[in-house]
Amino acid sequence: MAKATKKQALGRGLSALLKDPSNDIQSVQDKNADQVIGNIIELDIDFIEVNPFQPRTNFSEESLRELASSIKELGIIQPITVRKLGFNQYQLVSGERRFRASKLIGLETIPAYIRIANDQESLEMALVENIQRQDLDPIEIALSYQRLIDEINLTQEQMSERVGKKRSTITNYLRLLKLDPIIQTGMRDGFISMGHGRALIAIEDQTIQLDVYEKVLSNQLSVRDTEALVRNYGNETTSKTSSQKTQESIPSYIKEGVSAFSEYFGHKIDVKVSKNGKGKITIPFHSEEDFKRIKKLVEGAK
Repeated sequence: MAKATKKQALGRGLSALLKDPSNDIQSVQDKNADQVIGNIIELDIDFIEVNPFQPRTNFSEESLRELASSIKELGIIQPITVRKLGFNQYQLVSGERRFRASKLIGLETIPAYIRIANDQESLEMALVENIQRQDLDPIEIALSYQRLIDEINLTQEQMSERVGKKRSTITNYLRLLKLDPIIQTGMRDGFISMGHGRALIAIEDQTIQLDVYEKVLSNQLSVRDTEALVRNYGNETTSKTSSQKTQESIPSYIKEGVSAFSEYFGHKIDVKVSKNGKGKITIPFHSEEDFKRIKKLVEGAK
């Protein structure tokens, strides 16, 4: 108990040190830097900005509220990590969910590790830390790997060393980005697993990919059943040809609209048009949760 009290007091003392303009630490060579860098310090939340390099884009409001309730009861168990930008200016490197949840319940300060890092180092730290999380969806992980390649210029071998994953594992994640965006969205929303996605990658034609994807959802197929369906998709060539002829008879303005609808609703939208120009739009859904999601999108467009 005495140790915890001493550590908390030290954190408060370091917080006061950082608020002193004469101790504006910008590098590890600066005076008192050894007392600050790598230590846990209570920082004013208003001094912290979110990380523009944050690879995570989905933050569930429900899970944030649950985390906020936990923090309110138990406090923050794991400090966030920030990098120092200037006097009383900090930027998140990791821990955005804890940061957001703390703001939700009106906390004025938050425990944080202080780091000194440039933009590239900050991005790499954020990406690597993000990949290590257990609650990320496969597409989020794949996008993080891709950013490490594009923006940090890491090879797959170097990434393997950084994140402690086999190179083949990294390759499998990256291949998911070849899927149609609608299928990627389905994976992010939990309608299919990474195993389903890996099976669908074997189909290069994204139109057929989407057809098979809809069958997987409609019939709630397992990964093994999906693999079998993909192996046999060539038997559906005749129906595909018929579908293509139907598509050719649809006016171009409808084709463009269907593409936009499909991207917006996260499903392949079906349109049928009669010779007199009248038609019907079908929006599929695969669960109560999916229906409510689509309903919210429609209501939001009013």
